[in-house]
Amino acid sequence: MTVNMKTVKANGIAINYEDRGPADATPILFVNGYTSTMMSWPEELMEGLREKGFRVIRYDNRDVGKSEKLSGLPKMPDVAAAVREGRKPEMPYTLADMAADGIGLMDALGISKAHVMGISMGGMIVQRMAIHFPERLLSVTSIMSSTGNPDLPRASEEAMKALQAQPESEEREAVIRHRMKGRRVYQSPAYPMSDEALYERCAREFDHMYYPEGGVRQYAAIIGDGSRVEELRQVRLPFLVIHGDSDPLVPPAGGEDTAKSVPGAKHVVIEGMGHDLPVELCPQYVDLIATHARAAEQKAAAE
Repeated sequence: MTVNMKTVKANGIAINYEDRGPADATPILFVNGYTSTMMSWPEELMEGLREKGFRVIRYDNRDVGKSEKLSGLPKMPDVAAAVREGRKPEMPYTLADMAADGIGLMDALGISKAHVMGISMGGMIVQRMAIHFPERLLSVTSIMSSTGNPDLPRASEEAMKALQAQPESEEREAVIRHRMKGRRVYQSPAYPMSDEALYERCAREFDHMYYPEGGVRQYAAIIGDGSRVEELRQVRLPFLVIHGDSDPLVPPAGGEDTAKSVPGAKHVVIEGMGHDLPVELCPQYVDLIATHARAAEQKAAAE
């Protein structure tokens, strides 16, 4: 197995990434969610897809992990007001910029086309890739994400509080325990992680890089993007939507709206899945994503 963790210049900034699998295999680009680093991906998912014959590439989004940190703190009320009023909000960067980071990483690695998959905010980013860079994508998988449609149901009050709460201090143990508490709120109810596994995951992310300031800018990018519904209706790529029926952070209606917005999209709802990627479900994710990707390749070859 070839595993390389490096940093390259992509879209004008430094992007930290890991590349595993044969260099000549078809690539799948993994795109993280809000404030998550590339260390959040389950090993079972990455290795499962590598064993299916894919080249698996994951990376830290800008402002998290070991990728480049930006500057400027947006005023969230102003960003939200601008979106409501149909104005362009003032913020350090957009989801479209984050989508261009992923395409820039492909450029840096000499990849002309790839399958892309993203979770939560990462799902929004791959939607932006599909809108702005369709010629670079073989297929899209959007997991536990949404369209930005303001008419959709919002996160539960408890889940939103967990997402926005701050740790008592920035000491390692305090941050890890805080993250564990938050993730317990929106984890998959049918597949709860053990305390040991959850601690290990949160510790792994903290040790990779703890940078809370970046979350402010990423959240502004999410809010400032507004609704993607009309743009998604123009997408003509093989598109898979995966969502849990028990997601309190991005309710299932978000997945429904995504699938409804993209012509021909396939929509899979998984019972007992919340807003995470349980290890127990990784074989199902691998089969869904691999089948979707190979079907897209066969369709492209036949055209």
